[in-house]
Amino acid sequence: MANIICIVCPKGCRLTVDEKTLAVTGNGCPRGAEYGKNELTHPVRVVTSTVRVEGAAIARCPVKTAGSVPKEKMAGVMRALDGVRLTAPVKRGDIAVADVCGTGVDVVVTRDLPAR
Repeated sequence: MANIICIVCPKGCRLTVDEKTLAVTGNGCPRGAEYGKNELTHPVRVVTSTVRVEGAAIARCPVKTAGSVPKEKMAGVMRALDGVRLTAPVKRGDIAVADVCGTGVDVVVTRDLPAR
């Protein structure tokens, strides 16, 4: 049995997942049951970070993956973001990195930054 705290919603249900059958108990909603199964079979996360931006009043721009990436690829995603340099102006929703680390998921800008 694996004990997991669900992060799908703010309730933070305490899930118990049977590692053999993937039966989930303790969930307050169907999304929690799905999260518990996925957490044992193929955990994924949305990655948030910042990247350098040149020509703006602020030197770094917040970004996030447009979807979930496999947990084992998170370190690679962060390394890829370390080398990114955008040029102002940037708009929320702009793609900072397409198909990051071959995941099929883009990294997008989450804040407008006008040029200086």
